[in-house]
Amino acid sequence: MALAAALRRLAHVRLAEYSRRTAAATSWLAGRRSFTAGTPPLRSDNKVTVHFVNRDGEKITVKGSPGDSLLDVVINEDLDFDGFGACEGTLACSTCHLIFDEDVYKNLGQITDEEMDMLDLAYGLTDTSRLGCQICLTKSLDGMVARVPESVADIRQSKDGSS
Repeated sequence: MALAAALRRLAHVRLAEYSRRTAAATSWLAGRRSFTAGTPPLRSDNKVTVHFVNRDGEKITVKGSPGDSLLDVVINEDLDFDGFGACEGTLACSTCHLIFDEDVYKNLGQITDEEMDMLDLAYGLTDTSRLGCQICLTKSLDGMVARVPESVADIRQSKDGSS
């Protein structure tokens, strides 16, 4: 019995101590509340420059954030590449097929079997072809050039070329 009473007193003392500490911490925080997430603002020096060459040969320069895929960049910058990214990056089509220079291609990282399977369906396939949804930007890719092939295999288009 004495042991049970001692444990109850100890629990009561600890609960009182916890309550006192919680109240002190809450009052300290009350004057310091902030609604920011603490994330630094996006600055242009955190961006990666990408040069796209569209089907007409026009060079379009945009910036993307490290970690974004090239498909994300095309969507975020509202670039008008007909049929580009039909599957929205789910690796179920080859409409985000891009062609790279050899030196850039070597820095893109490993290609997966799933990406290779989708590239097999792409028109104008080259040795340096990749899918834009599978290429994530890094600072080492800053200034890269990505060429959009002349045609795209988009199952959404009918045989006469209309949508």
